[in-house]
Formats: sequence, C-alpha cells, structure tokens
Amino acid sequence: MDGDEMTRILWKMIKDELILPFVDLKSEYYDLGLVKRDETGDQITIDAAEACKKYGVGVKCATITPNLKRMDEYKLHKMWKSPNGTIRSILDGTVFRAPITLDSIKPVVKNWEKPITIARHAYGDVYKSVELRADEPGVAKLVFDGESGKHEEVVIHEFKGAGVLQGMHNLDKSIRSFAHSCFKYAIDTKQDLWFSTKDTISKQYDAQFRIIFEEVYEKEYKAEFEKLGLEYFYTLIDDAVARVIRSKSAARVVTSGLARTTTAT
Repeated sequence: MDGDEMTRILWKMIKDELILPFVDLKSEYYDLGLVKRDETGDQITIDAAEACKKYGVGVKCATITPNLKRMDEYKLHKMWKSPNGTIRSILDGTVFRAPITLDSIKPVVKNWEKPITIARHAYGDVYKSVELRADEPGVAKLVFDGESGKHEEVVIHEFKGAGVLQGMHNLDKSIRSFAHSCFKYAIDTKQDLWFSTKDTISKQYDAQFRIIFEEVYEKEYKAEFEKLGLEYFYTLIDDAVARVIRSKSAARVVTSGLARTTTAT
C-alpha cells in the first residue's frame, strides 16, 4: 500500500534493492496516495483493507490525513478521513507497537529494563466520530431510536453561543475482540496485563470496556494466566501512568479515544 511524499520513494528503494532481487514477491498493489484516494472517492482504501483480510497480511506506507491546507494543496474534493482509521475499522483488529531496543540506547526512565508495547483498539472512537459546528445558541442532544421503538435522549449541552460537538461510538463485539487480542498478546509475550480506564468520568462508555475485559478474562483466560504466573488487574488511568513509571518494564495496551489504557508488565 503506497503512501504519500517521501514514503513512496523510500518504499520503492526498499523493494527494488532489498526485496525483489532476492524474493519472488507476489503481491497486490494499492496506491493510497492522496491523489488516488481522491480520484476513487477513497474506495482504494477500502479495497486495500479487504485485500488485507483476504491475504492475512499487508504492508502500508505512511499516508496523509488531509486538513484544510492539504485540501487546497492537492485540490481535493473532500477532507478524507484517516486511511489508517478506515483500514483498522474494516479489519477490526488491534494495533500493537513494540519498540526495537538497542543496548547502546538507554531508556529515559532508568528503571525500565524491558520495552514498553503499546496497542490501540482499532475500531470506533475518534476515528469513527461525527462532528458538528453549532453557530448559534441551541440545545444539543444525544438520541437513540431502537428497532423495537425504544427512544432515549439526553441533553449534551445547552449552548448560549457558538461551539462544536463530537459524537463517538463503539461496539461490544469489537471491544470483545480487542480484549481477546490483549489477553493473547500478554500470554504470548509472558507479560502481566493491566487495564485502566477513566470510568469515574465516562461511567458507561469507558465502563463498558472494563466490564467486557473482566468477563473475557474470567471466562477464558484466568486459568492460563494463573498457570503462567501472570497477573491481570484493573486500575484507573491515573494510577496506571504512575505504575508504568515505577515499573521495571511494561507492555502497554492503549485504546483509541478517551484515556483508556491496558498495560502489561
């Protein structure tokens, strides 16, 4: 999956000099540069994600998520959303980020002895959010109309003047998939798993992550964790940050959106 600007040049050099002379590489090519995304109405990004699902693997270069300046620079039809967010949503996966460590490069936190791994929940939250500009006084509401006829609404804010709104969502199915990814990763890497949210503030959205993680752990992973001598526990995000700083090592799993964190030490 080709990207924008210098990444296109670098990836071509990597392929031409380090891969193709030695490997009979059979691959599909998708141009995720801004121009091609604009030409195809971003369908090229969806096609690339579906190809990843089909083949079980993909290599993606860095891409540009356009702002107003980029829209003018590239003469875009629309301020297209993050291609990373689109791909993650379709794959419904978890993005794990583990650093490459070198003995000659020491961590800033001196007591860290092993690398920290960060993972992102790949679906929903800010990447799937919708936004609205309120340019006059009025009432903003969050409304849900169920198929059964159930109707719920809550007042978000009574605007006395102009402002902005943002709405986010997530799915139990995707949160559960994220939980499985985190527990399996912890088992594979033999790391303790911490999970933290700000459910003191987000009493339903963040709390649902905590509830599902607890259910998945108790039903499917507790015995394996105990067998391996691994620990799973929940704590508030504030405490998790302090624990990470104090710990000797940590593999940390962070969901997108609010300050929800899962950490494995």
